[in-house]
Amino acid sequence: MQLLQMNFKWVEEDPKEILQSVCECVERTSEKLIQLNINISNIKAIGVTNQRETTLVWDKVTGEPLYNAILWLDLRTQSTVEKLIKKTPGKNKNHLKDKTGLPISTYFSALKLRWLMDNIESVAEAVQTNRAVFGTVDSWLIWCLTGGKNGGVHCTDVTNASRTMLFNIHTMQWDPELCKYFDVPIEILPEVRSSSEIYGYMSSGSLVGVPISGCLGDQSAALVGQMCFKDGQTKNTYGTGCFMLKNTGVMPVMSDHGLLTTVAYKLGRDQPVYYALEGSVAIAGAVVRWLKDNLGIIKSSSDIEKLAAAAGTSYGCYFVPAFSGLYAPYWEPSARGIICGLTQFTNSSHLAFAALEAVCFQTREVLDAMNQDSGVPLSQLQVDGGMTSNKLLMQLQADILCIPVVRPSMSETTALGAAMAAGAAEGVCVWTINPDGMTSVTSEKYQPQINPDESEFRYTRWKKAVQKAMNWETVEPVPGDHN
Repeated sequence: MQLLQMNFKWVEEDPKEILQSVCECVERTSEKLIQLNINISNIKAIGVTNQRETTLVWDKVTGEPLYNAILWLDLRTQSTVEKLIKKTPGKNKNHLKDKTGLPISTYFSALKLRWLMDNIESVAEAVQTNRAVFGTVDSWLIWCLTGGKNGGVHCTDVTNASRTMLFNIHTMQWDPELCKYFDVPIEILPEVRSSSEIYGYMSSGSLVGVPISGCLGDQSAALVGQMCFKDGQTKNTYGTGCFMLKNTGVMPVMSDHGLLTTVAYKLGRDQPVYYALEGSVAIAGAVVRWLKDNLGIIKSSSDIEKLAAAAGTSYGCYFVPAFSGLYAPYWEPSARGIICGLTQFTNSSHLAFAALEAVCFQTREVLDAMNQDSGVPLSQLQVDGGMTSNKLLMQLQADILCIPVVRPSMSETTALGAAMAAGAAEGVCVWTINPDGMTSVTSEKYQPQINPDESEFRYTRWKKAVQKAMNWETVEPVPGDHN
């Protein structure tokens, strides 16, 4: 997928390209199965998983997107966030947290939707004429795949709805007061369903007639794929960003240390809702892509392990990749990226090592917050996602956390979680999800190998670097500043 970046704050994708990539994936997978003499009629269900918060608005009559998808890490609403926080009692960014579990932040969908309604004429007009519909990526895909303008199903699941700031995580419904707060008409929102039920059927292509019966935001899907069904079980996913989720059971737990309270899953219409504490880090794998695309010090993302290993240390260099501000536990949109501790000796290998360390330090900050909220320190961390194939990163993570890191042999647990939800849906019933009857997945374990004092020293230096990155970007232009 091509990221469309108009400037350092705006990050978008083409909704049609998103849809095309999914359709192409379905067709190529079907072709490959046929080549392997596997009958595609054996495919009984389809699950959808997606980056959450990314915001789309389209015309339900023509089926056309009214603007590009605004991505979760987009920062264009920073000034709106600051204005809203200033208006709240005590200038409190957690003003809506009791209902949503979330701070007022550029991260979530409501502010992106508000920006579209205020700034894109075609969106405002479509809202006024009752042609506009809003959705996160799951809603857009399900609507298109089930027929689009010809009867497509406009829905989302509870996990994605819980990331909009328009959804009450206690009543499990769109909240009229929240919609009024952001001035969003409730009529444009999708119907909220469970994470495992038949939403509709594929309307075209090789899998026409196959039910779409699983829908989970990517981090919830990874939690399910990691079999974290019991209270206290925790996973950390390393992708574009880094996301740690801890299952807190059927009661939402509010964090006092900068974490989010979110819906983990609801695996069936008549099944209970499970909640999670979440620590969200905006930049993880994205820092590797930055080193590749912006600095050109590696040719492919996989090269970073070899480059960093050549140094084996950052040589006192610390990298805070706050390209989109800082998420958990700070929620500071004015922070910006910083590299400090540079000397004449610093080279590209040290910088690559510092970038990998940055991912690990950010995870440590989130884990510390999670341990403080729960009062029960985690004894090991289950990990998944594309970056976990980097063995140096996994060893660094164990060293910096001072606990073992456990990586499943099948690291793409996000896809597995969506498939599990789809296959367990009523009317599909390929399998049942019984937390007590789950077989444990094969895994690889990384043990800490450095002295805890050294780990603590490096972490303390990192925290010092984070403070240097704070309050960097001002909303009001500074005289003579033309950035």
